[in-house]
This record gives sequence, structure tokens and C-alpha cells, in this order.
Amino acid sequence: MLLSAKQDWLGNIRGDILAGIVVALALVPEAIAFSIIAGVDPKVGLYASFAIAVMIAIVGGRAGMISAATAATALLMVTLVKDHGLQYLLAATVLAGVLQIVAGYLNLHKFMSFISKSVMTGFLNALAILIFMAQLPELTGVTWHVYALTALGLGIIYLFPYVPKLGQLLPSPLVNIVVITLIVYFMGIDVRTIGDMGELPDTLPIFLWPDVPLNFETLQIIFPYSISIAIVGLLESLMTANVIDELTDTESDKKRECKGQGIANIGSGLIGGMAGCAMIGQSIINVKSGGRGRLSTMVAGTFLLILVVFLSDILSIVPMAALVAVMIMVSIGTFDWGSIKSLKTNPTSASTVMVATVIVVVWTHNLAFGVFTGILIGSLFMAQRLSQFMYVDSDYNEDTDTRTYTIIGQVFFNSSDKFIAFFDFKEAVDKIVIDVHRAHFWDITAVAALDKVVIKLRREGADVSIIGLNDASETLLDKFAVHDKPEEIEKIMGGH
Repeated sequence: MLLSAKQDWLGNIRGDILAGIVVALALVPEAIAFSIIAGVDPKVGLYASFAIAVMIAIVGGRAGMISAATAATALLMVTLVKDHGLQYLLAATVLAGVLQIVAGYLNLHKFMSFISKSVMTGFLNALAILIFMAQLPELTGVTWHVYALTALGLGIIYLFPYVPKLGQLLPSPLVNIVVITLIVYFMGIDVRTIGDMGELPDTLPIFLWPDVPLNFETLQIIFPYSISIAIVGLLESLMTANVIDELTDTESDKKRECKGQGIANIGSGLIGGMAGCAMIGQSIINVKSGGRGRLSTMVAGTFLLILVVFLSDILSIVPMAALVAVMIMVSIGTFDWGSIKSLKTNPTSASTVMVATVIVVVWTHNLAFGVFTGILIGSLFMAQRLSQFMYVDSDYNEDTDTRTYTIIGQVFFNSSDKFIAFFDFKEAVDKIVIDVHRAHFWDITAVAALDKVVIKLRREGADVSIIGLNDASETLLDKFAVHDKPEEIEKIMGGH
């Protein structure tokens, strides 16, 4: 355990420090932009990004993942800030953190197993599109210098790694930011810079308990926002953790991540910051720049605060074109280009789920809506597929005048009608055996279907028996079935 912790912090010192510096520079305009989205002062987003990144580095479950103020959570705060002000937002942030800690103890991270590969691919593709779309305001209505600088930045990012010795020593996104900044500064090129995004804070954050009444009325106001922030934040964080797991071929502790996100959000709210979660764009920047350990996340948060408070004069001259180039690189790297080719070869259901996830996320700018849509459509396809594999074999024994129905497959809400239709209720036989040793009854709809079949066959005069129930199905039937309960049968038969 100690060895693992030491590896997380000290196993990649140079790579983590350099990657953290790159991420910190990329976090500044994002934090300011998200503050504007939420309708609060830029320092709220900047303080949040500092607090969340530093705390998640210590208590999070995924080394090398970047968490900070995000658009996904900022969008959920707009109405709260507009109607009730900043202090209620801080209270909602603290409550969202508490809910996330509770989610961690309740093991709600296990619901991630419901997210299929198709939904994950759609999630990544939608994020790539959103990241690129977020750069368009910086590329519209501008002079040719911006396009030239952005193109030069992309050239540096993709070509610098091939420079002998230096290419592996320094992360190319950092080289891009330094080179573009020097070119703009010394050549006096008039382009938009970080300083044009908004006023940077000049003081360190302080402990700030939200100035709201501690009563039930306040809880009624903030709880709907807190639960939304908690769910969206955990969803994006856990999915980002899965992505980084794959990129680095390592495992992460999802339960610890849930608790860590909660602690980080509580800390953010108590120093005047907004809620946040994991950021897939910055997390990929971190990994692509060589960051692997917790030190990279700690450096990103710490250096961010140093930049905005103590080095704001230097930070303010960094051209947005340099950061746009970094984000375009992230967009290109995030999109699963092979998924386009796979649309023709993958099953129609998988392709539909992926495309639907992308469309909903891009249309609503809400990752949770897209993921839930993908899960819902995928579940419907799965239910339909399972019902198609359910069928019944029938065999008649003349010597004993017995008809045996052998049920094969899954009986549940989507296959119950098909199950009933297999039986011939008008056939005159003395005995009917329903063999279910190759079947499974999943829900009360399946139990009701079996009740209907048994009762109708007995009404026609047949002696009906059921054999081969597995333990789970038998438990379900014992609890909910009525065909072997005389008092229930009498009620049913009496009604006809």
C-alpha cells in the first residue's frame, strides 16, 4: 500500500510537474468561461478549480485524473444563481459533496456496469465534438493571425515530439504555449489573450461558510440542484476514470473516487468556489503530456493558484490561440475515429445507441441526458434481443395422453406475451407438463404469464404440473404466483 502511494506521488516527478503546468494553463480560460456560464465572478471558478484539483489529488481514486470546475456542473447552476445568488450556490455545492460521499458509501459506482461500450464510445465522441465547438468562438470573427497561430500551435504539438532528445524531454503542448506567447509578445500581434477573458483574482481564497439560513426552506431550495450536480458530477467523473484507466492500462478505485469528489466539492464550497468534477479534456492533456501520478493533479491546482494570484501579469499575455490549439488536439485525440468505420460492421443496435448518445449530448450539452438515453435505448434493444431467444418445444405422449411443453430462454415483461401464445388452450389432453429447467422467470410479469397459462389449461380440464424450476425462479413464484393457491384460484375462477 505504501509502495503504491509512493509510486503515485514520486514515481514520475519530472513528467508530472511538466504535465501539471500545461494543465494549469489550460484550466484558467476554462474556469473563467464556466464561471461566466454559471453567472458568477471568475474567481469562483478559479478558486474551485484550485481547491478541487488539490484535494482530489489527495483523496481521489484515480491518479493522474484532473478534476476542477466544469461546464457539465456549471450549466446546472444558472437558475439557482439567478434566483437566489452566490451564497445559495456555495451551500448547494457543499450539499452536493455530502451526497457524493453518501453515494460512495452506498456503492452506487457499481451502476457504471450498465454503461455499455457503445454508450462509452458515444460519450467520448460527443465530448470531442463539444470540446471542438467550445473553441469556435475563438476562431470566428478574428484576424488571420489567430488562424496562423493556431495552425502553428498544432504543428508544434504534433511535430515537436519527433525532435531528437528535446521531443521526449518536454511536453509539446507546453512548448506550444511558450512559443506562441513569445511570438505574440515580441512581435506585438494584437490577438485575444487570457487577460481578455475576465479579471483575475489578486488574493488567496479564505474559509467562507455559506451565508444562508440553516433551515428547511433553504434545503428545499438547494436540494434539487445539489442532487443534479452530485449525479452529473459522479457520472462524468466515473466515466472519465474509465477512459483514463484504458489510456494508462491501470486500475482505479471508483468507490474512493466518489467519496473524493464529494470531499473536494465540500472544500470548494467552503472557500467560495463552485462545484466541479473530473474533466476529460484536461485529464487527456495531462496523460498526453506525460502526467501519470497524483503529483500532476496537485501541481495543476497549485500552479493554477500561483498563476492567477502571483503571476497574473505573465498569465494574462498568453494568447487564446495557443490554448485553442491544445484543446483541438484534445478533441482530435478524444474522438474515436474507428467508430465511424465500425458503423457499417457493428450491429445496428450498437450503432444506434452510439449515435443517439452523441446526438443527445451535443443537442442538450448535458452528458447525463446523453448517457441515460444511451442506457435506455440499449436496454430496450437488449430486452428485445432476449425475448427473441425464448421459445417453446412441444411433445405429445399418446400412451399417457400427456403434452409436455419445454420452455427455453428468458421469460420477462418483453417475452411474456410470446410465452403465452405458445400454448394450445383448446387441446383436450389429460395431463400437461410445463418443463422449465432451461428457462428463467425474471419478474412478476413473467409470473403472471405463467399463472394465466396454468389457470386457463386447468379450466379446460387438464392436470397441469410445472417441473425444473431453478432456485431463483422458484423463490419468485413462491412469493407472487397464485396458480397453486386455492383461495386465489377460487377468486379468479369465481369471476368467470
